[in-house]
Amino acid sequence: MIYYVEDDSSIRELVIYTLQTTGFEAKGFENGKELFDALKTRAFPKLILLDIMLPGEDGLVLLNRLKTAFPDIPIIMVTAKNSEYDKVKGLDSGADDYISKPFGMMELVARIKAVIRRAEKASGKSLESIYRCGKIVLDDESHIVTADNTAVELTLKEYELLKTLMKNAGRVVTRDMLLENIWGYENIGETRTVDVHVRTLRQKLGSCSEIIKTVRGVGYKIQINGDVI
Repeated sequence: MIYYVEDDSSIRELVIYTLQTTGFEAKGFENGKELFDALKTRAFPKLILLDIMLPGEDGLVLLNRLKTAFPDIPIIMVTAKNSEYDKVKGLDSGADDYISKPFGMMELVARIKAVIRRAEKASGKSLESIYRCGKIVLDDESHIVTADNTAVELTLKEYELLKTLMKNAGRVVTRDMLLENIWGYENIGETRTVDVHVRTLRQKLGSCSEIIKTVRGVGYKIQINGDVI
């Protein structure tokens, strides 16, 4: 998932459309508040495109907040400003790359792919293998789960249950969907199986488990409330 913060709706929609037609999932936001609201309630993006000239907090202020709270998310600054000073200021503040308007869509896509490759090489992991929701981090390559920076030992089913919920953060996952994806078709209707595993998962996650919400009569979802900044 790529997030793009841009207050010009025509530019934002064009970039989102281009990203989606070139194989990326992408979502646009008009300002920093919308971006941080999404970071509270969804799985983290693999990269953020951030315009400098924004209403409210400008892009450089948002960049500093993002790099403090989410240092592992790569960020490309996108702006009409093209002076050397603005570029240096953005890069010195932690931006991973900088592209000036007007820009070609294919150049933008190439720059995004390059930044993602560099970030994955630096971390030694695929960015798609790491899920973060609130204070819970799931590393699917090493099969490690931490809650508030403490390792949590999960059974295979508990792990797959948490992974499914984190991959669908912000969306309701029905009990039948969980049964089908984790336990197999033969267990459809055995909804108590899901409820029991959710209960033990919550116990192991401790206070971090509050982000796993029960949707009565339907299933479960991950929803993060309150500020994370």
